[in-house]
Amino acid sequence: MERAGKAARERACGGVRGASPLGKTMDVRDFDFDLPPGQIAQEPAADRSSSRLLHVDRATGALVHRRFADLPEILSPGDLLVVNDTRVFPARLLGRRVPSGGAVECLLLRRCDESHWEALVHPGQRLKPGAQLVFGESPHALRAEVLEQRFHGRRLIRLWTESAAALDEVIDEIGHVPLPPYIKRGDRESDRGRYQTIFAAHRGSIAAPTAGLHFTEPVRDALRARGVTLTAITLHVGYGTFQPVRTERVEDHRIEAEGYEVGTATAAAVNAALDEQRRVIAVGTTTTRTLEAVAASNGGRLVPGAGQTDLFIYPGFRFRVISGLLTNFHLPQSSLLMLVAAFAGRERILAAYRSAVEQGYKFYSYGDATLIL
Repeated sequence: MERAGKAARERACGGVRGASPLGKTMDVRDFDFDLPPGQIAQEPAADRSSSRLLHVDRATGALVHRRFADLPEILSPGDLLVVNDTRVFPARLLGRRVPSGGAVECLLLRRCDESHWEALVHPGQRLKPGAQLVFGESPHALRAEVLEQRFHGRRLIRLWTESAAALDEVIDEIGHVPLPPYIKRGDRESDRGRYQTIFAAHRGSIAAPTAGLHFTEPVRDALRARGVTLTAITLHVGYGTFQPVRTERVEDHRIEAEGYEVGTATAAAVNAALDEQRRVIAVGTTTTRTLEAVAASNGGRLVPGAGQTDLFIYPGFRFRVISGLLTNFHLPQSSLLMLVAAFAGRERILAAYRSAVEQGYKFYSYGDATLIL
């Protein structure tokens, strides 16, 4: 029984790697750009839809500087917007070692089964198999044991609570919002709502699908009044989306698999838009990867169902579904920037980024947005 349980955990938390898409050899440094640190957003915009929006013409590279609230004016009746409705959970745990009391930090990356998680821990060198940890205080403390050491500072850990509350309830109560490391401040209570899209419905992400952070109910209502349809997929954003590119050649990079689900209504809506040659606009890179991964496995069509994808999109990739992309500004030399470059063209998107820097746009998770049509 124990052997079978361990095998199941290894399948759930093992490193899943798939083949890269077509593309010629490229140097990761070809996706670099200069960004003043002061333009990395540390705070969200006072109002979600007041964020700036850089509209990029995919065919010509022409740039128009707008506000996100202008989105309903830019889109056309019949356009289909596809959002990611995942919900971020407070995956960052702060606690101490037992019995020494030394401070520890744990980022829950991937659930293997009810009580076992793959996690990043700090200080990693000291937390070897057998180490005991505690997060929070009684009666709702979480306890953990390190079971295995893994690559790049990861550990397999077992979590449990001595209270009657469910494990997820305790995590939600004592956990911290896992803000990205380039936000140089601690999380606040307000981040629990602000680092969450208005579409968030299904708990499971360790990071927000940030392109969706700009939407408000009035913007959503204006889009519908304009004749733009909204539908949703679910992709639980994991470390794979953000893991650094550690290779020199782009095509040597691999990303970890992340779980997705496509509903029947969404599959039908996307297929109908494709049949009628209406634009399908992905809200975010996670939505893009889900749509394109499913379509690539099904002859260019969407089919309902759940699965995992490790699709890495970079220049040379053939898009089958999306004809527009709404996304935030991304890190230099990141897989996310490579995806955007695959859609818009590397030189074109780097030129747009240079313009955004000159114009004072804010970058990354709490920053401004780009719309590529």
